[in-house]
Amino acid sequence: MNSPNERTSSTGGFTPSTTDGAFSETRRIPLLEERLQVTTQLVETGRVRLRKTVHQTDETVTIPLLSEGYIVERTAINAYVDELPATRQEGQTTIYPVVKEVLVVQKRLLLIEEIWVTSQQTQIQDTQTVRLRREEMTVERTPATSERPA
Repeated sequence: MNSPNERTSSTGGFTPSTTDGAFSETRRIPLLEERLQVTTQLVETGRVRLRKTVHQTDETVTIPLLSEGYIVERTAINAYVDELPATRQEGQTTIYPVVKEVLVVQKRLLLIEEIWVTSQQTQIQDTQTVRLRREEMTVERTPATSERPA
């Protein structure tokens, strides 16, 4: 700012001053200040290509399979009984009595046969082919192009 006692001269920024009757020159010196502005810039440094490969293999496995069947045997008894025999179990065999009524002077039960049903298990080996998959990932890196933004 200029004070009322200062005059502006067109000679290179000098301003004569008349304080206390003597001339003195005041020189204006511009002051500079540098400021820093920091920013970031995205720069490509390389590229990555991912490639997935699926491998398939056939595996052969042997699996035990359980099969259950029945053997049916008829056994003739032909004996009279006083009451209906109960179904019974002997080990793996279930015995079912079969009766019929026979007309005589009196009515009686005649056991004509028994049907024996035996549970029987057999095990066989079954071979099957099963397809299994396994994935594998390949990573390829490529360098960035030599062009860099200024």
